[in-house]
Amino acid sequence: MPRTAAPVAWIESPLQLIGAAEWAHARGVRVDLAARLGAQVEETAAELHARRAPFAERAAYYGIPWRMLSSHDHWLVGDGFSGQFRLAATVLRPRRVTFLDDGLNTLPLVDAVTGVAPYVRPGVVEGGLSRRLAPLALDAVRLRAASGAVDVFTAFPLGDAREAALADLGATRSAHGFEWLRGSRPSSGCPEIPAGRVLLGTAGVADGRFEAREVLTWARSESRRRAVTYLPHRRETDETLGALSRMENVTVVRTDLPVELVLGGSRGPYDVLTLPSSAAVTLRAVLRGTESVVRERALTRVPGRAGVA
Repeated sequence: MPRTAAPVAWIESPLQLIGAAEWAHARGVRVDLAARLGAQVEETAAELHARRAPFAERAAYYGIPWRMLSSHDHWLVGDGFSGQFRLAATVLRPRRVTFLDDGLNTLPLVDAVTGVAPYVRPGVVEGGLSRRLAPLALDAVRLRAASGAVDVFTAFPLGDAREAALADLGATRSAHGFEWLRGSRPSSGCPEIPAGRVLLGTAGVADGRFEAREVLTWARSESRRRAVTYLPHRRETDETLGALSRMENVTVVRTDLPVELVLGGSRGPYDVLTLPSSAAVTLRAVLRGTESVVRERALTRVPGRAGVA
C-alpha cells in the first residue's frame, strides 16, 4: 500500500486525543485519526469534532490499526510503551514518530527511549512477547531519532537532563500549553461547571494506592468549608460516587469527558483541588488566564478496611 507523508494519530485515551489535536493545531495541518474503541475515547472524539478539532479521516479500531499505520509515514503515538506499538513499529518501521502525552508516563518513556532506564512500563510485569519486541522497537525508534525524525510533543516539563538526553539521541522536544483547547468553546453536550471549588476524582482506589473511605473523608473535609463540584475519574465505582452524591455540599457531575475538556474553554475561575496526578500539570496549562488555581492535596490516611461509608 502506498504511503502518505500526512500524519496519523494512533491513540487510546482522551489525553492522547487532545494531544493529537494540539499537535495538528500547532503545525497548521489536519491529521488522520485511529482511535481505540471505548466510551470515553468516543465521547472525547465527538466533543473534539464539535469543537472543530483539526482531524481528517477518522477510524475506530480494536487491536492494531494496521491499514492506517501502513499507509502513513508519520505516526503520532499515544502509548509508546504498549506491546502493540512495539509490534507495529518492528514490522512497519515508520519513517517519523512523534510521541504524545500519556499522563506522567511521558517522563519514563523519555528515559526509556534515551537509555536512561529500561524500556519497561513502570509498575508492570511484561509478558514474554513484549520483552522480546522491546529491543527491536527501541532500535527502530533510535534509528529514526538519529536522523532527526523523532519528537516528543508534551505539556509536561522534562527537565534539563531529559532535554539533553533527547538532543544527544538526535530527537527533539516540542512543548505546548493546550493553546488549541484554551481557544475552543465547549459544545452543548459538554457539562457546564459553575465557577467555584472543583474536586477531581482519582484512580488511586482502583490502583490500590489507597482506600475508598480515604477519598470520602477527603471530600467530606473539603465540602465542609463550602460547596464543591466533584468530577469523577472514569475508574471510580458507582458505590463510591453514590456515597459522594449523598454528602451535603457535594455535587457529583458524571461524564465520559476528561477534566481537561470539561474545564477547558470555560470561563471559570475555578479553585481545583486534586490528589497528586498528571491532571495537576495539565489543568494549570488548560486554565491559564482564567484566574483559576490548581492545588494538590495529600491524602489523610484513615485506618480500617476498604469500603465506603
